[in-house]
Amino acid sequence: LFFFSPLRVFKKSSPNCKVTVYLGKRDFVDHLDHVDPVDGVILVDPEYLKDRKVFVTLTCAFRYGREDLDVLGLSFRKDLYISTFQAFPPVPEERKSNSRLQERLLKKLGQHAHPFYFTIPQNLPCSVTLQPGPEDTGKACGVDFEIRAFCAKSIEEKIHKRNSVRLVIRKVQYAPEKPGPQPMVETTRSFLMSDRSLHLEASLDKELYYHGEPISVNVHVTNNSTKTVKRVKISVRQYADICLFSTAQYKCPVAQLEADDQVSSSSTFCKVYTLTPTLDKNREKRGLALDGKLKHEDTNLASSTIVKDVTNKEVLGILVSYRVKVKLVVSRGGDVSVELPFILMHPKPVEPPASRPQSGQSTPRAAAMSPSSHFHGNHSITCDDDFVFEDFARLRLKGVVDDKDEDC
Repeated sequence: LFFFSPLRVFKKSSPNCKVTVYLGKRDFVDHLDHVDPVDGVILVDPEYLKDRKVFVTLTCAFRYGREDLDVLGLSFRKDLYISTFQAFPPVPEERKSNSRLQERLLKKLGQHAHPFYFTIPQNLPCSVTLQPGPEDTGKACGVDFEIRAFCAKSIEEKIHKRNSVRLVIRKVQYAPEKPGPQPMVETTRSFLMSDRSLHLEASLDKELYYHGEPISVNVHVTNNSTKTVKRVKISVRQYADICLFSTAQYKCPVAQLEADDQVSSSSTFCKVYTLTPTLDKNREKRGLALDGKLKHEDTNLASSTIVKDVTNKEVLGILVSYRVKVKLVVSRGGDVSVELPFILMHPKPVEPPASRPQSGQSTPRAAAMSPSSHFHGNHSITCDDDFVFEDFARLRLKGVVDDKDEDC
């Protein structure tokens, strides 16, 4: 038996089809102690290149205003990080060993393909998009990462959209493998002209929740006072710290529940409430923090931000956190409330299992061919936009190509 793992490649070409960028993935994981390196290959038409150089830039930017407001030389955009790599002619000091993906692509694409490398600093923010309003147009506000490839005689030369490639990537975080302790908080409230108090205790069943997972809130009330609790309000709130020129915090409820549960004087009460924060119920809330999105893809509420070092907040962009607020509405005595912080994230993806071809088993050629894959007589694969294809070994196992077509 032979085991093959799929090799997926994202491809995008410039409008004039002279420059093409290949990347193995669009999501780069922040592991707190390091970030996945950005490695890819750029293919340039030699007749178009002539005596120019090939540059690739990685930019992390925070857009905090609409693009149509950029007038008189003012731009509502702040570049948090810019790095430039000269792919051709290569600079000896920047040469690194090629990854497996780069080796495969360089062998397939030929001598006019050049590798590039980037290391994303650990202190940069994750990709976050602020949800636009119904009347907003243009690029949404938020933090995004972008790869840009172009040909020029120098890096200061003006870049034209027709002969350059712009590809958005994302810096993401996944849920930690070891969650923290179970959140629990309690408070005691005394009232005027009363020698007895009201005690509120709230807890969550765990600290870490995945997107779309219901949150169970356990509320326990011991009312020794002369007041009556008229209602119980539970809400899940998103807090977004905007770290730009100064730090400001914005909060937005993403799930709410109100129950007419009453707790009379000298009695106790215990109940579990369930809420599920999702984007589907909050799509009209302008400024809500969402996970960075790619073209033609939907997204979800922004994941909680886990920061290793918060000393330099200026480059952190947007920090997202979540809390559950439990509020008791007391008759003629004010409100009693507590907050429970928790983490909302995606689980770390599970690596796909290796393929196991069975002896005597074959796959129909027509059924195995992907609708977006086109193999031409000259054994080339072309695409004008983002495109995914698999390596030859995988396709051969599916019956798409024969052994004699190894060069395709």
